[in-house]
Amino acid sequence: MGDRGGAGGSRRRRNGSRVSVQSGGGPVAAEDEVRDAAVGPDLGAGGDAPARAPAPTPTPDKDRDANVGDGHWELRCHRLQESLFSSDSGFNNYRGILNWCVVMLILSNARLFLENLIKYGILVDPIQVVSLFLKDPYSWPAPCLIIASNIFPVAAFQIEKRLAVGALTEQMGLLLHVVNLATILCFPAAVALLVESITPVGSLFALASYSIIFLKLFSYRDVNLWCRQRRVKTEAGKKVSGAAAQQTVSYPDNLNYRDLYYFIFAPTLCYELNFPRSPRIRKRFLLRRVLEMLFFIQLQVGLIQQWMVPTIQNSMKPFKDMDYSCVIERLLKLAVPNHLIWLIFFYWLFHSCLNAVAELMQFGDREFYRDWWNAESVTYFWQNWNIPVHKWCSRHLYKPLLRLGSNRWLARTGVFLASAFFHEYLVSIPLRMFRLWAFTAMMAQVPLAFFVGRFFQGNYGNAVVWLTLIIGQPVAVLMYVHDYYVLNYDAPAGA
Repeated sequence: MGDRGGAGGSRRRRNGSRVSVQSGGGPVAAEDEVRDAAVGPDLGAGGDAPARAPAPTPTPDKDRDANVGDGHWELRCHRLQESLFSSDSGFNNYRGILNWCVVMLILSNARLFLENLIKYGILVDPIQVVSLFLKDPYSWPAPCLIIASNIFPVAAFQIEKRLAVGALTEQMGLLLHVVNLATILCFPAAVALLVESITPVGSLFALASYSIIFLKLFSYRDVNLWCRQRRVKTEAGKKVSGAAAQQTVSYPDNLNYRDLYYFIFAPTLCYELNFPRSPRIRKRFLLRRVLEMLFFIQLQVGLIQQWMVPTIQNSMKPFKDMDYSCVIERLLKLAVPNHLIWLIFFYWLFHSCLNAVAELMQFGDREFYRDWWNAESVTYFWQNWNIPVHKWCSRHLYKPLLRLGSNRWLARTGVFLASAFFHEYLVSIPLRMFRLWAFTAMMAQVPLAFFVGRFFQGNYGNAVVWLTLIIGQPVAVLMYVHDYYVLNYDAPAGA
């Protein structure tokens, strides 16, 4: 056996895994064989790789089993490699850590929820939700206001109809569209401020509906204007593209009520003459989305009533007394349920609701959001979390400003300015108070985007984005609730 200890050592090393299976050391030897094969051939003291020879078929020889691992090649168990948490290791499977985070999140929130139940009891009351929409069961101002919004799409359609046949000049058509769009924003605001029977939540839903119609009709006007500007080229190419024209709608054939109301109800803010259409309605997919809508809306209402409302109520006294330590404690306590409800709201609206509507209408473009959770900058987040609004802003505001000669930062500021207006519009008018907290928070995104993009990169930038989402929203909530409480409840008591 002595002549096998040198050159034959490598053969024994390669055969050791199969031989040692019978001697009880199979798994360890097999693992070593796989690792050694991945590293490559071991080098001897002189730097030469041992000669490879065909491995003989192992036999259950007791002497050979006793000599397995005797060669000096088996003494080497290390290789050049990085720790798994190092970025240079190339390792990216952290599924177990993610599962741990989810379990810890569930356990911590379960403790908080149980503590809330023990302290306050069950506060969930579905009947109370109805009172948020109706003060008087015989007076429904918000639903009536939403039904009345049909006047404005019809008005925009009639204006476009007359512009298409030349009955109106472009200047007169522009003036009428401006009046129509301005009325869309002013009329519901006046009703919300003057009609006492409308509730803040009902007013919010009505104003949100009118805001959506405003953005849709703005796009409707722009696209039809672009079609009129290109009508000469379209008519010149009609003979060549006759077959294609039979399959698609061309201007002004799109000017009909069916096309208008398909766009009004479609889950998009940007008008097109030919929307991508899905081949059929998937009933199982639609049923899942509807069940998600029903479940998550109940979950949101329950979490708000059981978790957020008591926390907000307990925050009023520290705010009033300007006890900053207690205010910060309440802010951090409110951040968790607020952020959880916001995430549920995002999934409920952008995945469940919009997909359900798109499936019913066979609307083909289902990109309602992108991977905003991977955002490493504030700009990336705002460009990817709400794709319908982002497409509208890019198409009808950002790019037109660039074509007019604005630089990118000025155009981006214009987009945030429009967004800040609508945020304040949807908060201040239903609450009937004007504090500009939402407007200020949105405009603060411009310097914040510059700051984060300049000083934070990669994972650090992503962490800052998440921090602004988790902390920023409850700050705005507390500011508005505090002002609303002081204005409507504290002032009469003080008088």
